[in-house]
Amino acid sequence: MKERIYHIFEISDANWELIESQLIGQPRQHGGIIKCNQKLVDAIAWILKTGFLWSDFTPDYGKLGTVHQRFIRWQQKCMWKKLFEMRY
Repeated sequence: MKERIYHIFEISDANWELIESQLIGQPRQHGGIIKCNQKLVDAIAWILKTGFLWSDFTPDYGKLGTVHQRFIRWQQKCMWKKLFEMRY
């Protein structure tokens, strides 16, 4: 099996497993479920780590409107704060 090589801004599968169950938008929760939360987290990390403007968003990570809207919703629900405060 070929080992996956991660882009500098992508979360590893091991780290993903640590946070996945904590995210909003899981099955049986109110609200829409994004097709791939891991890709969404990677997209937001790309924006935050590069310092690019949302208008410079790359379509490699999906639709700008979807990613931006989810970023704002998670921010309003303190999801990012919760993730950063998690202890591993």
